[in-house]
This record gives sequence, C-alpha cells and structure tokens, in this order.
Amino acid sequence: MSLKGQFLQQKQIFATVTRFFLLVALAGCSTVTTSQYEATARTTFTWKVHYFTNPSRNLERIETFGSTSLLNRNGEKPEGAVIGPHERELWWAALPPQPTLDEIEQRQQPGEQTSTPGLLRDVDYQITYRSGNQTVTLPTNYDVYREVVKAYPSQTPLELTLGINDASVEKAEPKFEN
Repeated sequence: MSLKGQFLQQKQIFATVTRFFLLVALAGCSTVTTSQYEATARTTFTWKVHYFTNPSRNLERIETFGSTSLLNRNGEKPEGAVIGPHERELWWAALPPQPTLDEIEQRQQPGEQTSTPGLLRDVDYQITYRSGNQTVTLPTNYDVYREVVKAYPSQTPLELTLGINDASVEKAEPKFEN
C-alpha cells in the first residue's frame, strides 16, 4: 500500500473513532432543571501506615487505622464540627486518635519496616434532587457542591448536567427565568 493510501486509511479510522466517542459523549450527557436539591460533602480523616519489605521495588501494603467522618450539608456548619471551615469551606470532625506503636507493630509481619503514620483527608460529594416524582442521589464533585451551596439559600433553580449513563452530576448552573 502506498504512503498516500496508508494516510487515507488512518484518516478514515481516526474519523470513525472520533464519531464513536462523540456519540458516546452526547448520548451519556443529559440535563435536568430542578429547584429542589441539596448537596452533601462527607469529610473523613483516616490514619494510614505503610508496611514494606523492599522499598526500591515498591513492595508495600497500606493499613488504615482510626477514622472520623462528618457530613456537611449545603455549606452549613454541621453539628459536631471541630475543624474548619477549611479553604474549600468544609467542616471536619475531630482527628481520630493516632495509632500507637503497639497497634502498628501488631499488624507488622516478619521482615517488614513501617512508615510514620500519615493522615489521609478525603471528601465524598453527593447531590440529591427531585426530578418529576423521583428523588435522585448521585455522586458529584466540588464545583457542583459549591454551586448548590451558593444557590441553596434562595432556592435558585439549577440546571444539572449529568455524566455518562446519568450516573453522576458533572456540572450545575443557576437557571434564571427569562
């Protein structure tokens, strides 16, 4: 096959693949407008320790220890909040107790070394909204959570852009009446 023929074949393949991904993206993203919604952000602190036998070969495992969580709702200070609000206007529970050396050594296997305990910070965002007669709860992201926090006090309707297979909310925008 000539160079020109190979180029045309690659161009056709590229066009076909591009059309496929465009169809998948368009088929999976729908929008919903709602004025009944709330957003949550579950903040979690968890202590972790790395156990390793050969650090140069990345032979390690991670054990988690104490954990605390707090559910933030619509940007309001939750009961039990001890820390915050942080840079993202989120509140956190008190730190869990740091694992003791005895607790760390109890999980240590022969030949393993351990790291110093580290604190993981994790946030899980969700949005719940009414669509027709249904209440829907889906995972979301920080940007959607912040839009809900800003719109919630006035109950401004929001246009929600759903992700692939309508399994998440990717974007929220105020929907003002004309």
